[in-house]
Amino acid sequence: MKKYNIKNINLASQGKKKIEWAGNEMPVLKSLEKKFSKNKPLKGLRLAACLHVTSETANLMILLKKSGAEVKLCASNPLSTQDEVVASLVKDYGISVYAVHGASRQLYYQHLESTVSDQTNMTMDDGADLVNLLHTKKKNYLKNIVGGTEETTTGVIRLKALAGQGKLAYPIIAVNDAMTKHFFDNRYGTGQSTIDGLIRATNILLAGKVLVVAGYGWCGRGVAMRAKGHGSQVIVTEVDPVRALEARMDGFEVMQMVDAARIGDIFVTATGDINVIDAKHIKLMKSGAILANTGHFDVEINVKALQNMAKSNKEVRPQVVEYSVGNKKINLIAGGRLVNLSAAEGHPAQVMDMSFAGQFQAAKYVWQNYKKMKPEVYVLPIKLDNEIAKAKLSTMGIQIDKLTQEQKKYLSSWELGT
Repeated sequence: MKKYNIKNINLASQGKKKIEWAGNEMPVLKSLEKKFSKNKPLKGLRLAACLHVTSETANLMILLKKSGAEVKLCASNPLSTQDEVVASLVKDYGISVYAVHGASRQLYYQHLESTVSDQTNMTMDDGADLVNLLHTKKKNYLKNIVGGTEETTTGVIRLKALAGQGKLAYPIIAVNDAMTKHFFDNRYGTGQSTIDGLIRATNILLAGKVLVVAGYGWCGRGVAMRAKGHGSQVIVTEVDPVRALEARMDGFEVMQMVDAARIGDIFVTATGDINVIDAKHIKLMKSGAILANTGHFDVEINVKALQNMAKSNKEVRPQVVEYSVGNKKINLIAGGRLVNLSAAEGHPAQVMDMSFAGQFQAAKYVWQNYKKMKPEVYVLPIKLDNEIAKAKLSTMGIQIDKLTQEQKKYLSSWELGT
């Protein structure tokens, strides 16, 4: 089988510059590389990865290879692939990559299949597409797989559903649930990069606009926080009563989507669920409304319903399609796919530094402990989570206090605590 499928190998020089630039903002990964490139704890591991192929991801792939793993990589979203980065990974770093920006649905799934084989030992997912493939069409490849890792909220939801039905075939660490991932990547990374994607795609002024955020998980929190900072009037819609209450206590308006639809200027979905913005909501929207999604899959906005409702559509800006619905104009960004990676460059390297450190530590943990693990969804061990946080603080020049022996004794004693 061909060891790669990419757009243009001649883009490698551009890609290497981007990889190195991102690497300068990823000191935790660099510290892991320095620590593990000699003893190679992943030696013998054949790893299949399905991630957003960006300059930040490239630095993770390089770390995995230098730590002894044989890596194959494909894209977890056709619109997030950076072709120049792909070219450099292949040419400069000798890593097998199957990814092309704007790949068709058919090519996307071909790339997934090219990444796995009956020799694969581990999966590293962002959305659980590899896991899905191995549990459906490629069950014969499961025999040598000892474990996996998962990067994102949507993927963890799919995995827990699979495990809940007793059908998960191997142990997987939900890296998304690590504190150094969802507290920072989901909140600060998604918050900044989603706003970046909105502005790049539309060049609109956010100040004074009514911006509706669907979902108040960590990603939704980040988007709401950053939109508020830009001067938007933020409305949150939720199905979880605790999160809805939290959003209100954080100073945001909270209402049902059917009510928000009437007054919103910009809508951003961040739920991981299907048809959060549906036909009934689109019918109520103002002319000029802008729809964007920052969840992993392109299912949160009912794009098919929008297309069926529209009498015509046209691209008015790169990544922006205007639909004529009755006498109104409804604008959809990036076809309902991830706005931060489709219309911008995704999360800044500094926050991905921690997330990808989590991916690496999870892969290493599974490779060293899989014989003791069951086919369940695990959380990254708190010790490793804390090590990542400590390493990040150190790279930022920040020192924190340590408990004295007296304080440790107090906290561990029920007698002294009364």
